Amino acid sequence: MDTITIKVQELDCSEECKILRKVYKEIEGIEELDFDVLNQKLHITFDPTLTTKEILLEKAKETGMHAQLEGGREPLPKATFWEQKGRLILCITSGAFLLLGFFLHLLGPEDFADIVGVEPNFARLPFELLALYAISIIAGGWFVFPKALVSAKKLSPDMNLLMLIAVIGAIALGLWFEAATVTFLFSLALLLESWSTERARRAISTLLDLSPKIASLLVDGKLIEKNVEEVELGVIVLVRPGERIPLDGIVTKGSSSVNQAPITGESIPLEKTVDSPLFAGTVNGDGALEFRVTKKAEDTTLARIIQMVQNARKKRASSEKWVDQFAKVYTPIMMTLALLVALIPPLFFQEPWADWIYRGLVLLVIACPCALVISTPVTIVSGLARAARNGVLIKGGLYLELAAKLEAIAFDKTGTVTEGRPKVQRIIPLNNHTEKELLEIAASLEKPSEHPLSRAILDKAEELNLSPTPAENFQVFKGLGAEGTIDGNRYWIGSHRFMHERKHSEDPNAHALAIELEDAGHSVIAIGDFTHICGLISVADEPREGIRKILEELHDAKVQQVVMLTGDNQKTAHYLAKEVGIDTYYAEMMPEDKVTKVEEIKKAHKIVAMVGDGVNDAPAMAASSFGIAMGAMGTDAAFETADIVLMEDDLSKLPWLIRHARRALRVVKQNIGFALSVKALFITLACFGLATLWMAIAADTGASLLVVFNGLRLLRNTD
Repeated sequence: MDTITIKVQELDCSEECKILRKVYKEIEGIEELDFDVLNQKLHITFDPTLTTKEILLEKAKETGMHAQLEGGREPLPKATFWEQKGRLILCITSGAFLLLGFFLHLLGPEDFADIVGVEPNFARLPFELLALYAISIIAGGWFVFPKALVSAKKLSPDMNLLMLIAVIGAIALGLWFEAATVTFLFSLALLLESWSTERARRAISTLLDLSPKIASLLVDGKLIEKNVEEVELGVIVLVRPGERIPLDGIVTKGSSSVNQAPITGESIPLEKTVDSPLFAGTVNGDGALEFRVTKKAEDTTLARIIQMVQNARKKRASSEKWVDQFAKVYTPIMMTLALLVALIPPLFFQEPWADWIYRGLVLLVIACPCALVISTPVTIVSGLARAARNGVLIKGGLYLELAAKLEAIAFDKTGTVTEGRPKVQRIIPLNNHTEKELLEIAASLEKPSEHPLSRAILDKAEELNLSPTPAENFQVFKGLGAEGTIDGNRYWIGSHRFMHERKHSEDPNAHALAIELEDAGHSVIAIGDFTHICGLISVADEPREGIRKILEELHDAKVQQVVMLTGDNQKTAHYLAKEVGIDTYYAEMMPEDKVTKVEEIKKAHKIVAMVGDGVNDAPAMAASSFGIAMGAMGTDAAFETADIVLMEDDLSKLPWLIRHARRALRVVKQNIGFALSVKALFITLACFGLATLWMAIAADTGASLLVVFNGLRLLRNTD
C-alpha cells in the first residue's frame, strides 16, 4: 500500500469531507481516507496496482476544489485578492442590503411581526424591497449555492444543499426577509469559522517558520549563502548574534548563550562553547558561533518535531472518532425527521402546509453538525500545539486523551529518577591514610577502567586537581576488582565482596562501615594493600533535583500509583524509593522483567505510562498504554519509540502534561455537550413551531463559534 497527501484549499468542514468520500467511493484500491480539516489535507492509503496518484488527484479536482499533491513541483495557485477577501466582501454586502431592506420595510405600513411572520407576504412586497432582499440572498449564497449544486449532483446532501433548500422554501412561502437573513447569517458563520480554524492552523504552522531558509557557509575563508536544503553534512556555518540557527550541528568556534525555548519551552538561555550541540530553530545570543553541520535540513530535531506534530492528526482521540461516527448517523436522521415534520401533519391531520413546511425547513437548518464536528479537532490541535510550545511533543490526540486518564506511572531508575551520573559521596580513610592519599591511589587503579563507578572516582580526582599516574602491573579480577603497583607498593581496589576475600586485611570496622553505606543505597569501593584496608569510597547515583516534589505533584494530579523499575539491587532501590517518595519499586529486573511488570500494573490500573530514555526502555514503553521519553533533544531513538516526548531532561513537565491533558478533555466534553444541547433545544422548539429560520441559523452559528473559541483557549499560557 502507498500513501499520498493531497492539499485541498476548500477543505474546511465535514461537508467537504462527505463530498470527497462520495467521489473516492467509486475508485477501486482505496483502503483509507484520513481527513485533516485543520491543515486542509487529505491522506489517502491506496493500492498502486489498482489506481494511481494522478487519478486520485484528478478526482479531488472534479469536485471543483483546488487540489495539489503535497510536495508537488507545481504549487497551488496563489490566492487572488478575490479569493482572499471575496467571502468578507460578499458577507458585508449581504448584511448591508439585508439591513437596508429591513429598515425600508419598517418605513412601510408593516410592522416587525409582519416582516418575520410565517404567512406568505410576497404579493405585498414592493419591487425595490424584493430587489434588496434578492441581492442580499445572492451575495450571501455566492460561495454556498455552487457547492450545494455539486452536492445535489453527487447525491450527497450536505449543509450547503440543506441551506439552499431552506432558502428556496422560505422564498416559496413569501418569507423574503427570512431567506435573506438565513443566507447572511450562514455566510457570516462560514466567514467566522474560517477565521477561527485558521487561527488553530497558524498555531501549528508557526513551527515551520522557526528555521531560517538561508545558511551562511564558511568556505575557504569566504562567506557563501545557501538554501538550508542544499547544505551538506560537515560544512562550517556561521551564525551571527541574534540570528536563528539554521541546522543542527556542533560548535567549532566561539561562545554564546542560545535561547532554546522554541523547541524545549525553557526560557533560560544555555551557554554554548566548543563541542556544544546546536539545534535548528533556536536563537543565538550575543556572540558569533561557527558550527559543523551534523544533520541535513530534513533530519534536524526541528524537522522531526514538525513532522511529528503534522502526523499527530492521524492518531485521533476516541472522542474525535465518536463525533465523526455520530455525525454520519445524525445528519440523515435529521433530514428524515424534517421531511416527516413537513409532510405528516398536513397529509394526515389537515394542518396548514405552509406552517409545517416552514418547521421542516427549520429542522433542515438545525441538521448541520458543523458545530459538533469542528469543535473536537480544533480543541485537540490547540492542546497539541500548546504542549509543543511547552517542550512536550504528543504524537496524537489519542495520547493526549490517554494522559488525561492516567492512573499509574512507571519510571526507569537510572537517568530518570536519578541523574544517571554516579558521583563520589563519601571518602573514608582508615589506618592513618588521608582522603587525598586514598583518592590518589583509587584514581591510579581506576585509570584504565571505563566502568561508571571508576568514572566517578576519576571525576572526583579531577575536581580536586589531582593528577594520578596509572598503576603498573595492572591486573583485573572480573566482577570483583583489580590490583596494581603504585610507587613500588602493591594495592588492590574492589567491591565489598572483594574486600571479604582479602582475609589478611580483615577489618571489622571497615565491614561495618561498608554495610552502613550499602544500607543507604551507596555502592562501596574498598582500597587496601596486602597488610591493611586503606579506606572506603562510596559512590551513588544522586536523585534528580526536585524529584520528590514532582512525584508529590503527580499524586496531587490523582495519579494513583508511582512505580520504579530498576536493575539495581534491593537495598539501593529501597533506599532511593524511600528518599524520593516512590510508592512501589521492583529491583534486579532485566528488560524482559520490566515488560512483564508493566503488563501486571496495567491489569490493576487501566491506563499506565512508562517513562524512560526512549532506547533501553523501548520494550517496556511498548507494553505500556503510552511511553514517555525524556531529554530527547537531538535523540532520534526517543522520537521513534515514545508516544510523548519531553524535549528537555525535565520531569516537572509530567504533572503539567497531566493537568493540561485533563483540561483539554474537559473542553472537548464541554463542546460536545453544548453543541448537542443547542441541537436538542432547537429541534424541540422547531417541532412546536417556536423557532424561526433566522433563529436556528443564529443559534447554529453561535454554537459553532463558541465551541471553537472554547477550544482555542487551550493555546493560552495557563497552567
